[in-house]
Amino acid sequence: MLPLSSGGTLPAGLRFVVIDASSIQAPGATGTDHRLHIAMDLVSLQFLEVLASDVHTGETLKHFTLAPGDVAVADRGYAHCQGMSAAVQQGADLLVRLNPFSVVLRDAGGAPLELCAALKRQHTETLRTLAVALCATGGQHEVRGWVHAYRLNAEQANRARHKCRQSHKKGTPTAESLLLAGWVLVFTTLAPAVLSAQTIMALYRCRWQVEML
Repeated sequence: MLPLSSGGTLPAGLRFVVIDASSIQAPGATGTDHRLHIAMDLVSLQFLEVLASDVHTGETLKHFTLAPGDVAVADRGYAHCQGMSAAVQQGADLLVRLNPFSVVLRDAGGAPLELCAALKRQHTETLRTLAVALCATGGQHEVRGWVHAYRLNAEQANRARHKCRQSHKKGTPTAESLLLAGWVLVFTTLAPAVLSAQTIMALYRCRWQVEML
């Protein structure tokens, strides 16, 4: 799935570990009984770790054993600083879909970063890279890296905003939520010199393999 000719050769020594969770229902159940947490090698499509938990155990990178050379690939449900910081402390790198509302964003100098203002002049179907620090609301965890922002075209953005409105069962989404729905935002601790923005985005699209497995 990864167009290596256009995305560049992946560096040797990196293992891309896709992490996700799924709900489990017992026969005849009307709700979730357990949650299944999975770590999968993106290249071999083999399970690396599997954890079954109760429904009260949320999605976090803290559940998994990672090591230097591992790159944790995960969706926006894992984009909170405590779990990401735990993965980085194990020596792993991150490639995570950013939820800009679950973290405090700062620029490389530590100043508050207004993402809407930083991206609003970006042209459609282009990539922009921002050096950032992601901080927990309480300030006890911080992860530094880069956000690669791809601006969707008008048709794609309209579909994304329609989905955003549908997901808000109570009330309406904020103007900021609707605006940022027009971008795909991926956070990584891998420097652009190691993996280009184009390759990072291509790798994230391959994350869907864990959903099928």
